[in-house]
Amino acid sequence: MTWQQAVLAAVVGYLLGAIPTGMIVARLYRNVDLTAHGSGRTGATNVLRTLGKGAASIAFAGDFLKGALAVALIKFAIAPENSWAEMIGAMAAVVGHSYSVFIRFRGGRGVVTGLGATIVAAPVFALIAFAIGIVLVAVTRYVSLGSVVGAALGGLLMCVFAYIQGDPAWAIWGVLVGGFIVVAHKDNIERLLAGTERKLGERAL
Repeated sequence: MTWQQAVLAAVVGYLLGAIPTGMIVARLYRNVDLTAHGSGRTGATNVLRTLGKGAASIAFAGDFLKGALAVALIKFAIAPENSWAEMIGAMAAVVGHSYSVFIRFRGGRGVVTGLGATIVAAPVFALIAFAIGIVLVAVTRYVSLGSVVGAALGGLLMCVFAYIQGDPAWAIWGVLVGGFIVVAHKDNIERLLAGTERKLGERAL
């Protein structure tokens, strides 16, 4: 990987990740400024609480696709089959989603965008982490718990993937992307421990 490829991977990843899907959906759906409602985040969970399932489904799809597209462009066009470039692009996409230049560096927590990025690189491991996260949400009704556990498990599985492939880039991916998402949920974790976290289905408005 050349430095030009590394820079391009970071720029492409960030700009795609920074597309404020949730904000766009909220504006088109009901002319709502999502940052002024609920958690103030722009991810699918806040869209669900603020606008309902239909809008949330579209936001989820958009957030997933921008992560997947970022890594796919790097994998097949910018730096073919270069795990380090893919890792840079994935991390940049998650950061872009969470701190979007288009909406004054606001954003979501990076869960769905991180999932989309990881699906392209390690689909089996990503789907395992996603499935376990979904089961936790279904059982506990806490989206944040499923997100945190899914992200942490996904990071751990990427380390396993790194061992299998003999490529440390995947382990760094797991630590950086998984760790970033877990840290982004710091306030949720505090509320979970305090028993004050909102459950799925509790509307923000």
